[in-house]
Amino acid sequence: MTTVTSADGTTIGYTRSGAGPALILVDGAFCSREFGPMPALAPLLAKHFTVYAYDRRGRGESGDMKPYAAEREVEDIDALIEAAGGTAYVYGISSGAVLAMRAAAALPGKVTRLAIYEAPVIVDRSRPLPPADYREAIDRLIATGRNGDAVAYFMTKYVGAPGFVPWIMRAMPAWKKLKAVAPTLRYDNAVMGESFTGNGLSDEFAKALGGIAAPTWVGAGGKSPAWMTNSQDVIAATVADSRRETLPGQNHQVKANVIAPALTAFFAEGKVA
Repeated sequence: MTTVTSADGTTIGYTRSGAGPALILVDGAFCSREFGPMPALAPLLAKHFTVYAYDRRGRGESGDMKPYAAEREVEDIDALIEAAGGTAYVYGISSGAVLAMRAAAALPGKVTRLAIYEAPVIVDRSRPLPPADYREAIDRLIATGRNGDAVAYFMTKYVGAPGFVPWIMRAMPAWKKLKAVAPTLRYDNAVMGESFTGNGLSDEFAKALGGIAAPTWVGAGGKSPAWMTNSQDVIAATVADSRRETLPGQNHQVKANVIAPALTAFFAEGKVA
């Protein structure tokens, strides 16, 4: 593991692998460079790129300087880009996709190509909406030390999993890891902003997307629900230079060996751009 220091002094842990243009991988909720989709994806991409898999602040080997703001996570990506030589490709999944888009908008010229998979914004009423006080409820549960309940609330009220799923997962080894990083759900909520309303993109987020100049690949799974694919359609229509692609047979838990070729093909275009 290597570390870089972000603008506010937070230490960010990362692993570098492969050779070629720099590619930074941005995780979604709960995940890190050793837990979630990136451990399987990074080696496949490292055949073509210098891959930077990092722990978002508050997770793994990274620090957690207070107070938190979503802008600090953009600064973390900026610090990684500087460590990579000043420019990089960026790929983000789930809430990490939203963070990656915010970074691309805030760091023009530094993020040279961007790929996202299933940013979980809710732009319509094709699914039940989370409770109006969803974010406040997460805050209350974390503040009172009820990390497991916060994980369960996220799964049932935002993801839409049946109520029995968290109870089954409590018996699984991964539950301990989810509970440990549950406080970072507040960070994902801050990154997501006002994206839970079902009333299209918020003005703030639409403005951010409109500021992305980098060529952008927007992916979704062919088996994903309508609300998710609809959201990716709206994102692709809002980003000026975008490409929308559906990966047949996939859902939010996209398989590394399916998405890796799509990402490789897209980012490889930047080598000759």
